[in-house]
Amino acid sequence: MKEKLNLKRTFEEFERAKGLVPGGVLGIRRPYNFVEGEYPIFFESGKGGRVKDIDGNEYIDYLCAYGPIIIGYREEEIDEAVIKQVRDKGFCFSLTQTHQNQLAEKLNEIIPCAEMSVFVKTGSDATTTSIRIARAYTGKLKIMRCGYHGWHDWCVEVKGGIPEKLYEDIHEFRYNDIEELEELLKIHGDNTAAIIMTPFGHPLAANMEEPEVGFLQRAKELAAKYGAVLIFDEIRTGFRMSIGGAQEYYGVTPDLAVFGKAMANGYSIGAVTGKKEIMKMVESEVFISSTFFPNSLSYIAALKTIEILERDKILEKIWEKGKYFMDRVDTLLEKYDVGAEQSGVPPMNFITFKKNESKSYKDKRNDFYTQLIRRGVFLQPYHHGYICYRHTQEDLDYTIKAIEEALIYVKENYSD
Repeated sequence: MKEKLNLKRTFEEFERAKGLVPGGVLGIRRPYNFVEGEYPIFFESGKGGRVKDIDGNEYIDYLCAYGPIIIGYREEEIDEAVIKQVRDKGFCFSLTQTHQNQLAEKLNEIIPCAEMSVFVKTGSDATTTSIRIARAYTGKLKIMRCGYHGWHDWCVEVKGGIPEKLYEDIHEFRYNDIEELEELLKIHGDNTAAIIMTPFGHPLAANMEEPEVGFLQRAKELAAKYGAVLIFDEIRTGFRMSIGGAQEYYGVTPDLAVFGKAMANGYSIGAVTGKKEIMKMVESEVFISSTFFPNSLSYIAALKTIEILERDKILEKIWEKGKYFMDRVDTLLEKYDVGAEQSGVPPMNFITFKKNESKSYKDKRNDFYTQLIRRGVFLQPYHHGYICYRHTQEDLDYTIKAIEEALIYVKENYSD
């Protein structure tokens, strides 16, 4: 068994944090979302495709800050563009700088559905904004949803502190289950404002799914039939599956789409973009405002990130690296049959364990990911990973070897 990491400082800092911040750290970053006692809780720094924790342990990071790091940590060209803006012109004003217009024009150029855009700070901001716009445009109430859409009242899975009336008009359907969506619309269709869905299936703590033939197109047809706005939540797929998102990759164009994460390589930005006639609701019928939405640093970072993605053919290289990685992992999972399986696409994939009657899959999963983190491979047991541009061939090969060693450990310790 690989020796446990020295995490003395991280646990000391966590005890301190628990007296200052509820839970020590927020939400999905809490230790129970990893393997408690084995994973670090505080990072110190990152560079390229690697990060260091406050105890000095270094990891090849495949979580990529839960998705925003598409190129790599501390990308000098992006950071220098932002620093230049801070130093030479500033970024927080009473009025808007014209970088907003430059970014909106760029989205119009590369995203199939984009005609007008609204910029916000987070993915949750963007999905909530899209719902408000759809309801104003249609004059309807009900929302059909599929996928994770953030932490705001209408969509968050944990309902503590949220009155039922704030989500009682939200109806969920399963990814790739077009019949379920059709049944919901038979009941609520005449009062349905929007169908919001992830065009690529990445459910919480479960296998990732590509759309079955006709699924996305049928959802689009149903939206049109009932006069609802079709919204693609491209927070994770945008600027990753292709430069124009999953809608470009799969060839199905929604009415609206939301983007974030990879757009600015770690800088905080989200966007709602889509058909002009729908987006123009924000001119007067819908109020969207924040002191910080117009701050231009994220616009600068996004423009530079997109420039690099296009100029250096970043996504093409990420797909190549991801395919290499996934092909070899598939071979290992077949060789060491321990109930593990891989899902996803080359830019983002997930290793999970099949459920079994004895429930040993939970222990297998913990042991597998424990062996990985002890070998300096940072992946999450309940969330898919990502390939970024700065992951090197050496990183990939080391990780594949670590996965093999972790699978061998599981195979040797579980009879089933």
